[in-house]
Amino acid sequence: MNQDCPFVSVVMPAYNASKYIGQAIESVLNQTYVNFELIVIDDCSTDNTYDIIKKYSENDNRIEVVKNKINSGVTFTRNLGISLAKYDWIAFLDSDDIWVKDKLEKQIKLAQKIPEASLIFTGTSFINSEGKFYSYILKVPDKITYKELLKQNVISCSSVLVRKKCIENIKIPGGDIHEDFVAWLTILKNEKYAYGINEPLLIYRLSSNSKSSNKLKAIKMNYRVYKAVGLNVLECNYYSLFYILKNTLKYLRIYIQS
Repeated sequence: MNQDCPFVSVVMPAYNASKYIGQAIESVLNQTYVNFELIVIDDCSTDNTYDIIKKYSENDNRIEVVKNKINSGVTFTRNLGISLAKYDWIAFLDSDDIWVKDKLEKQIKLAQKIPEASLIFTGTSFINSEGKFYSYILKVPDKITYKELLKQNVISCSSVLVRKKCIENIKIPGGDIHEDFVAWLTILKNEKYAYGINEPLLIYRLSSNSKSSNKLKAIKMNYRVYKAVGLNVLECNYYSLFYILKNTLKYLRIYIQS
């Protein structure tokens, strides 16, 4: 890899992730793009997640291991990773998701092709808790605006490559809210477009324990996103209708086509 290519800080929060975190870490280590650091932050796991992370770090000096003093939640942990990142580009990967091996390479190539790009995301394929693929693939546009993103969040957090300067000062609320969606919308208030690569370079693991698995709860969380970015009640209701329709169709396609 050409040393003139930019380095990427990969941020991975982890909590009781021993079942899957090895696959997630290996999907980063196996990237065709090798200019990266991997910051793995254990949020006081009660299983052997930390031991697994430490073992990987002993064999690859690109891995930095951090452990929270107290269990602090994914928002705090991800923000801590952002603050520790050494490089101008940041990528996120949840500890139960997987990257396709050329994910970072393709995103960096697009960033070099479009110098004004600050937020780059990819398409997504889906697996269940046992690693079986669903046939549905989330396709994404070549670029998307703030108003278009309000209608459906097609930016999967684990697919994102973002400039550190665009995200490091965003105050993202914690709790029952799609905190990553708040971040992308806030960035797009200042950036004309986010740029997509319409390939499933992220493999997203669907889990019954995820925050968005309860659909009614997910609707409420999404409504809080709209309030957090400053929409009025009418706007919140308007875009919530789009969210309900588009996400209902998405999950119907995932499970019907499986």
